[in-house]
Amino acid sequence: MSRIAFVKDAFSAGSYVHRREAGVSIEDRGFLFSDGIYEVCEIRGGGLVDEQRHLDRYQSSLASLQLISPMSLRSLQLVLRETIRRNRVCDGILYFQVTRGAARRDHGFPAPDVPATLVVFATPIDVAAREEKARTGVTVVTLPDERWARRDIKTTSLLPNVLAKQAAREAGAYEAWLVDEAGTVTEGASTNAWIIAGDGTIVTRALSHDILPGISRSVILDAARDLQMKVEERPFTVEEAKAASEAFLSSSSAILLPIVGIDGARIGNGKPGPVTLRLRAFSRGISQISDMHLPSI
Repeated sequence: MSRIAFVKDAFSAGSYVHRREAGVSIEDRGFLFSDGIYEVCEIRGGGLVDEQRHLDRYQSSLASLQLISPMSLRSLQLVLRETIRRNRVCDGILYFQVTRGAARRDHGFPAPDVPATLVVFATPIDVAAREEKARTGVTVVTLPDERWARRDIKTTSLLPNVLAKQAAREAGAYEAWLVDEAGTVTEGASTNAWIIAGDGTIVTRALSHDILPGISRSVILDAARDLQMKVEERPFTVEEAKAASEAFLSSSSAILLPIVGIDGARIGNGKPGPVTLRLRAFSRGISQISDMHLPSI
């Protein structure tokens, strides 16, 4: 089936086009400078998961880069829903990206009247393959964190993340955990990082400019507190992670995946642990799935 994308830029007031025909200007600042932000939302049963949390982060990212949304939030919500509908995606991911638009190449911002570019598309995922990874667990490798200092903004400038993810794949691992100069784990190339200490305490790094405020991260923290589990938001070292009883990663596309090995070292008994699996099940249960029919104004 042909995939449909939504594109709104200086040359289009907004239209749904076949993905193979979708495109933006070669002078778009997202292409030239990575001058843009994005969001990735899970689609489950045809509905958007934790939509409001994503929209809140979207607005925060826009503000951090002094970007102006190309349309109102309500109009954007309508476009997101229509993109899912036209692609008939039941389970998958929805991607939307905003850049500062197309203008003569200059490092400084263009004139305020240059319209922002918006691109939206939806892609199905192999749910069975994801669930199999959750059943068996995945492995990670550790690499130096060489990214810029504002990792909390969901910007499209992801080259260090791309290189880290590729290094993980070449090592036969699912993910790379990035390590700062102090020897503590910041986060994964495209995920947040978690460990469970021997006493059952759930540990993940506190929010700061060092990590992205993951949507699944916030849902998992809510789940842990609902389950009255002890949580500590603090840095942890690679050595502490390898000695942990359990470890896992989280993201909107992966949800929550158990980690059974780090740099070749077995975590716990080498199988997904009970705390991780309980958190995964409960987190999925409390995620909010949006009504795909917005009420009239």
